[in-house]
Amino acid sequence: GYRVSLQGIFLGSNHTFVPFPEYSPRQHIKLDPPSNLQANITATKCQIRWSVPWFLAEILQYELQYKEHSTSWEIALNKTPTSSLPQIEIEATEFRNGITYIARVRCKVSENEDSYQSQWSEWSQTTLFQRPGIPQMPEKLFNIRTVQFLFIPMSFVTILYVFWNCKLSQKTSPALTFPHQLPSFSHCTICTMGILR
Repeated sequence: GYRVSLQGIFLGSNHTFVPFPEYSPRQHIKLDPPSNLQANITATKCQIRWSVPWFLAEILQYELQYKEHSTSWEIALNKTPTSSLPQIEIEATEFRNGITYIARVRCKVSENEDSYQSQWSEWSQTTLFQRPGIPQMPEKLFNIRTVQFLFIPMSFVTILYVFWNCKLSQKTSPALTFPHQLPSFSHCTICTMGILR
């Protein structure tokens, strides 16, 4: 390690201040932010990848932030990958259709690493992505005006159907042809009565 001391003149006298009696640079690291941030989103999941130096990949941990493009980072959502791989997958259901999102990521040495310690890096450059839209039926497809346009012709067709069936039943029903047979029946009755007389 190293011994860090500060010297200065205070009130005409030399003074030495030792803030770090034993300073180890590997315990005070601040990394560069990840680079080449890219997002690929489908109807089921969103995969976000980034790049870090290959010799550090196994000892780093990451924090991802994402939000709607039009909102503030103060209300962004945070995601922590469960592995040291420079990528994360998020369910697509966490994103709204047709809305543009923006994401960024930062890194530091994993807390499980004993040999090195670091603070969070600065945030990376951002990337934009949008969930593909899913075709949907308009919410007001069957509004009152549409029902009126459908109801009027349907009612007219129904009335014609009932009228046509009634007309056909009149032509084919024996009970309705019975009055046409009454004159011949009455004539036979009169003839029979004349013979009896």
